[in-house]
Amino acid sequence: MLNSLTPERAAALRKALPADRFAEADAAQLQEPRGRYQGRAGLVARPRSTEEVADLVRAAAQARVPVIPYGGGTGLVGGQLTPDGPLPLVLSLDRMSAIRDVYPQENVLVAEAGAILADVQASAEKVRRLFPLSLASEGSARIGGLLATNAGGTGVLRYGNARDLCLGIEAVLPSGDIYHGLSRLRKDNTGYDLRHLMIGAEGTLGIITAASLKLFAQPSQMGTALLQVGSPMAALQLLALVRDQVGESVSAFELIHRQGFDFLAETMPQVRNPWAETPEWCVLVDLGLSGRVTPQAALERLFETAVAEGLVVDGMIAQSEAQRADFWSIRESIPEANRRIGSVSSHDISLPLSALADFIAEGGTRIAALGDFRINCFGHVGDGNLHYNVFPQPGKTRADHMDARDEIKKTVHDLVHEMDGSVSAEHGIGRLKVDDLERYGDPAKLMAMRAIKAALDPVGIMNPGAVLRV
Repeated sequence: MLNSLTPERAAALRKALPADRFAEADAAQLQEPRGRYQGRAGLVARPRSTEEVADLVRAAAQARVPVIPYGGGTGLVGGQLTPDGPLPLVLSLDRMSAIRDVYPQENVLVAEAGAILADVQASAEKVRRLFPLSLASEGSARIGGLLATNAGGTGVLRYGNARDLCLGIEAVLPSGDIYHGLSRLRKDNTGYDLRHLMIGAEGTLGIITAASLKLFAQPSQMGTALLQVGSPMAALQLLALVRDQVGESVSAFELIHRQGFDFLAETMPQVRNPWAETPEWCVLVDLGLSGRVTPQAALERLFETAVAEGLVVDGMIAQSEAQRADFWSIRESIPEANRRIGSVSSHDISLPLSALADFIAEGGTRIAALGDFRINCFGHVGDGNLHYNVFPQPGKTRADHMDARDEIKKTVHDLVHEMDGSVSAEHGIGRLKVDDLERYGDPAKLMAMRAIKAALDPVGIMNPGAVLRV
């Protein structure tokens, strides 16, 4: 049984580190971005080293006090805070933000868990390398949290998830022991891979304190096109055509629905809509090439072939870096526009590519049977990840439909499960989807997960209530 971090226990914990390593929780650390959860904290610790993290975790284990790891606070499933249960110690990694080493010849960068993603990208760029993990919150999201949730983003199609971009980790286990796993090796078959056990565990098996990250050669030329397609099925056929023509040089392939443009016009009119008449569906295609063929020429050839095959109705190829940035601004601003509208129910899902078009059609039918709603469906269609969000009609707010939220969520997730998809593509389970994991998860997998949790964290101090029910 866990204990609350009472003032007396907090005083004992403070003895583990210098006084300036502790603070009271601020409002930002106790609320997740969508406002669905309000967190609690008995104390916030801000250690400066892995050894200090280990000292804190060891003291918390002895006191049987829960520990909530905290990165950039950008998670959308409530994994970074706890609304109930014993009062926890919130352990923030924000002071552990150093880039420890860069090895350009090895294409490796070693960063502490508190390093902000944009800073890691900039450090790679200084040595003419690319760290390709990219997402809307990269200005505040931190490496430890991104690995703990196995973040995705726009570059998964070409480079993979956060898990695929990590060679090794350093972590503090629930016992307070330090796992020294900052390997820079591409091949290492020496037993169980604890790196992959910690990545995606959302802080329930330990706290990632540093990571060895893969770097890549920078594409010498980038090209971007915004192409109007007649349907999601046409978008998937276009993706196949892109791959046939440029292979793995396609860096991103994003599906955007008209509703996204409408929300931008309603809440963020400064984001320019390049279409004279907004299409029902369009795709944002990003190419990164290093050969003799320029992205401009490749996109022009793609456009001509796609029009001839009836896959593309209209399109625009960015003529400058500024126009390319404008195209990407549309895609990257849609989540913020969604937040300002306020969804009744949001869903981060993945499906087999061949099922995407049928899901979108059937999902619209099933949601319509529940009431009068708007659906904004967009996302990383190149890797099967859709953000499928349900909103009230104009003049209504999500508060008017909260009684329908659970049924909407169940309807969407049931359909995803029927089509062999996942109800959590890139955001994790956190606390928001614990019920979903129990409902849709494989029983043998859940049994193994609980056994691993019990073996590594027998006291249960690490992020209790996240991923697995307490």
